[in-house]
Amino acid sequence: MTLYPTLADRTFSGRNAALRNVALVVAGSLALWLSAKLQVPFYPVPMTMQTFVVLVIGTAFGWRLGAATVALYLVEGALGLPVFAGTPEKGIGLAYMVGPTGGYLLGYLPAAALCGFLASCGWDRRIATMALSMLLGTVVIYAFGLAWLGSIVGWDKPVLAWGLYPFVLGDLLKLALAAAVLPMAWRLSGGRPGGSL
Repeated sequence: MTLYPTLADRTFSGRNAALRNVALVVAGSLALWLSAKLQVPFYPVPMTMQTFVVLVIGTAFGWRLGAATVALYLVEGALGLPVFAGTPEKGIGLAYMVGPTGGYLLGYLPAAALCGFLASCGWDRRIATMALSMLLGTVVIYAFGLAWLGSIVGWDKPVLAWGLYPFVLGDLLKLALAAAVLPMAWRLSGGRPGGSL
């Protein structure tokens, strides 16, 4: 299988790869923090850009750096920093992470890794494969999130109405945005648009 360089490899190439990687992971965790706090008015509920940033970081950084970035973000939250949406108002630290949204947070890690792996297969270079990669990453986040939410509130409750349906439109918009932006970023960087599929 042919593995392709990531967008971060292409954009931030240099001699000191370790320093570059640390800088990317820290900057990415800060972007996740900011994306959790910014709310965009939308129907039927306001949306944050956090899932977009999670999946774009995974895609642009590759699976190892993408997963490391999300892991750092989760550690920051576990240590009590108010990095999650609704913190500190709705609690902080591990107490917040084991609440109803904990599964979504946990799902960020495999979702970022999956999108990073697919990017290394060239899926981030074309609109169709980028859209599919984002869709798969989103499905992973929802799978973890809904499984956790159902176990917390009980499966007799309207789990899908609480944890899925209000967010589908916003996630489709974010999917379309990423599907357009990342292949364009490759073209602007001078990378070839080729890839798998």
